[in-house]
Amino acid sequence: MGLGDAWSADPDLNSRDPNELNNHLAVTYEDVIGEPDHLHSIDCVWRFSYKCFNLWKTLCYLIMSTICGIPMAIYWGCLFSCIAFCHIWEITPMFKLFEINVSCYKRFYGLLIHCCLDPICEAVGLCFSAFKK
Repeated sequence: MGLGDAWSADPDLNSRDPNELNNHLAVTYEDVIGEPDHLHSIDCVWRFSYKCFNLWKTLCYLIMSTICGIPMAIYWGCLFSCIAFCHIWEITPMFKLFEINVSCYKRFYGLLIHCCLDPICEAVGLCFSAFKK
């Protein structure tokens, strides 16, 4: 995605969590506050506390997202671009370097095993092949 494509792309305003990343945040009044059957507050207290909870939860989120949403998006965009940069220019080439070097050690280790252990294993095998049932 180029720079022009990144800026011209529009988000889906209807489905704002298509990957369901934050389903655990779907908190309602009933998830937080509940009165058992034998203990009830006055109906107007229950009704207004319900309305206040929902109003302030929504209002506080709107205020915080209005003030902090764009700076946080900038922060997270920069952070993930740094991670992508490190993976592209540092980590992936490091893995390739490691893979190349390890393949040399693998060949050396294979030759060492064949030179040193194959004769020993053959000799022991010949010793035990003399034993028959």
